[in-house]
Amino acid sequence: MLDKTYDPKEIEARLYPEWEQGGAFRAHPESPKAPFCIVIPPPNVTGSLHMGHALDNTLQDVLIRWRRMKGDDVLWQPGTDHAGIATQMVVVRNLEQEGMGLAVEGAESRNDANKKLLTREEFLAKVWEWKAYSGGTITGQLRRLGASCDWSRERFTMDEGLSAAVLKVFVDLYKAGLIYKDLRLVNWDPKMLTAISDLEVESREAKGHLWYFRYPIEGSDEHIIVATTRPETMLGDTGVAVHPDDPKWKHLIGKHAVLPLVGRRIPIVADEYSDPEKGSGAVKITPAHDFNDFEVGRRHKLEAISIFDKFARLNDKAPETYRGMDRFDARKKVVADMEALGLVEKIEPHTHTVPYGDRGGVPVEPFLTEQWYADAKKLAQGPIAAARDGRVTFVPERGREEFFRWMENIQPWTISRQLWWGHQIPAWYGPDKKIFVAMSEADAKAEARAHYGKDVALERDPDVLDTWFSSALWPFSTLGWPDGTEALAKYYPTNVLVTGWDILFFWVARMMMMGMYFMKDVPFRTVYLHGLVTDEKGQKMSKSKGNAMDPLELIDKYGADALRFTMTSLAANNAGRLRLAPARVEGSRNFATKFWNATRFAEMNGAALPKAFDPSSVKLTINKWVLGELARANAAIDGAIADFRLNEAASALYEFIWGIVCDWYVELSKPVLQGEDGPAKDETRAVTAFVIRETAKLLHPVMPFITEELWDKLGHRAEHGMLIGQPWPQQAPTDADADAEIGWLVKLISDIRSARSELNVPGGAKLKLLVVGANDTTKQRIETHRSAIEWLARIEGIEAATSTPKAALQIVVGEATYALPVGEVIDLKAESARLQKEIKKLGDEIAKIDAKLGNAAFVSRAPEEVVEEQRERRQQAEQTRVRLSAALKRLGE
Repeated sequence: MLDKTYDPKEIEARLYPEWEQGGAFRAHPESPKAPFCIVIPPPNVTGSLHMGHALDNTLQDVLIRWRRMKGDDVLWQPGTDHAGIATQMVVVRNLEQEGMGLAVEGAESRNDANKKLLTREEFLAKVWEWKAYSGGTITGQLRRLGASCDWSRERFTMDEGLSAAVLKVFVDLYKAGLIYKDLRLVNWDPKMLTAISDLEVESREAKGHLWYFRYPIEGSDEHIIVATTRPETMLGDTGVAVHPDDPKWKHLIGKHAVLPLVGRRIPIVADEYSDPEKGSGAVKITPAHDFNDFEVGRRHKLEAISIFDKFARLNDKAPETYRGMDRFDARKKVVADMEALGLVEKIEPHTHTVPYGDRGGVPVEPFLTEQWYADAKKLAQGPIAAARDGRVTFVPERGREEFFRWMENIQPWTISRQLWWGHQIPAWYGPDKKIFVAMSEADAKAEARAHYGKDVALERDPDVLDTWFSSALWPFSTLGWPDGTEALAKYYPTNVLVTGWDILFFWVARMMMMGMYFMKDVPFRTVYLHGLVTDEKGQKMSKSKGNAMDPLELIDKYGADALRFTMTSLAANNAGRLRLAPARVEGSRNFATKFWNATRFAEMNGAALPKAFDPSSVKLTINKWVLGELARANAAIDGAIADFRLNEAASALYEFIWGIVCDWYVELSKPVLQGEDGPAKDETRAVTAFVIRETAKLLHPVMPFITEELWDKLGHRAEHGMLIGQPWPQQAPTDADADAEIGWLVKLISDIRSARSELNVPGGAKLKLLVVGANDTTKQRIETHRSAIEWLARIEGIEAATSTPKAALQIVVGEATYALPVGEVIDLKAESARLQKEIKKLGDEIAKIDAKLGNAAFVSRAPEEVVEEQRERRQQAEQTRVRLSAALKRLGE
């Protein structure tokens, strides 16, 4: 017997180990079944579950559980990422609390002199200790969410097999000329002391200044005025750019300015990068400290002078008086020195965006440094072709255009990082700095011996590879590559990749590059992109804002199934922001409770499924109808999941379970279930049991815990095994006549209920129902379902009439008009006035919103979440206006 109260915490803690230990998640490469494979986007090994993980992994698990029920040999490949910079930062912070630091060059100048400084080997030992201590946290939390990964195949980006794959890829690409070293600008984090990717840079709006400096023109009394937000970088200027058609400065093209404070002659060049409408129209060019300036410098062969060291302090390329100063202290001194020379034209307040390292938390510097690069332009050609010819599809379709936008404007990929934690680059340098790239030091020494004709000392490159490099191999390295494993042969290419828009380029595109180069095929057939989980106002969650939600706290309070259902219902394909409110999760928990209570009701009323039950033999109209509704729900849910419209699958589940089964079938079947014994009661018990069983199957991919528990408690597990291993339901029979009859009944009762509610008819008022113009079919239906109509619509008597009386609500269903005399229970004139007032108020509100949304300036400048909120308010107001207008019409006004 089911417990009276649904307790998700107890059920979830008990069931997950049963699934895992029972082998329910395991893939079977040896099986002849068709493969279905998803590789999990590997979370950081020392991370913990956040709302993005909860969304991403719920959607994957829905697909995985559905395909498992559809009969495929399913592999959900799990694993974790070593997360180079994030993990190193956490461990360094822990070490600092213990009075330890890293023995890196310059450590003594960062107040580390009193710390115990660890060597690289000592530090890496500490990281592996930390990984052993906290590495299982995230995978344990994914289990709490219900993720049915094949944990027996779990991988780690720095395990022995994946490390070997990384080495081979680097060596092969280097020997093919697709990996090389180059001196270029990178995003440099002067706190973490490493290059970082664009994804690890966050733009923050800052209130600063725009300084206008006057640079003297050589051999004249004239000056050219340049504007800058970073005065300190002028010490590295090697040119000034003006637009070739700018009348203000055109006459100076080809001349030289004398750089103040430095004395360097710098050319004035013509370049369309300079915008006559911005600042002074002239732009100082510092190729070593600005990405745009770097390109201008290349076009005009300007020298790139780097004036910062890796700590963002002024180096020996700057004038002596500035050397050793922090960049921001140097900024103040440069401005003061320019003012002293009378070369400051003006200073204006200026709000602009400043790039910050998301880990180090300090402003990032464009920094000229030698790094390792992959030739992304050549590697991108295969993925571009695959996206064009449909070998890879994107959901939603606009993801394809976003993909092309990135790939067709791709820059060289910086793959080296100045960290200790990660895959150390397999490159060794000879005495003359010649590079030897090999799978091992022994192989490198052999190559060096062949080159020099003798043994020489080699020095290994200290850098490690960008974390995205190893994760780019994920779809095939996790399956055993470079070995030719059974799993690799069966599951590659994988079927679907589920991920967020933010890493479409950083991860998705790079997996396509590596997969197509090494496996000669795409790594996945479909890329399913979901939106960003935000708070209910559409704002990005962050601890600093105080609006972050912890998925584990929501699971503790409402259950994993409730969180999963909420996430699935939010996942509309075209939604950029998925607004989450705790109240929605609570609503999903109530939904689970509703299904639990419906099942308990069925159990208490003797619902049981005979072994020989045949749905096609059902006789009662109400039972034929519910089986038809079950068939339509099955088709809708199955089709929606197949098309990655998972929110629509959740909607179909909700409408069927709550709206059809609980609200209508349970109520309409009560008289039979609680009436006299006989064939009708036996049939209804069987149909009820059948519907509950099949509904549990339909709901299982989204809410696996409650459905598995109900399956067990109803005795199906003992006979058929766990629900997780059951086939997807077969289609139940449909009956057009039953659909029409019960559809009419449901609409009639619903419309009467709505009319009463909208017009504030007291709940306890029993009204007479007058029927005008009914045909013979409708009359028969009324007689058949008289008691249900009277009971569920709170009607006291149903009578035929020749016309609708005054002071009555009017409802039209089919050919007949139904009148409810309400003159004695409500003031019709007052109600009419109220409705008209509400309708006008809504109209005024809609007009105001339309004016806002019609204002191009508002739409372009307002935050996305504010514009979206206005659109939602308009939609809600319009829906309410339509409903109230219908209510007014029912009054005959």
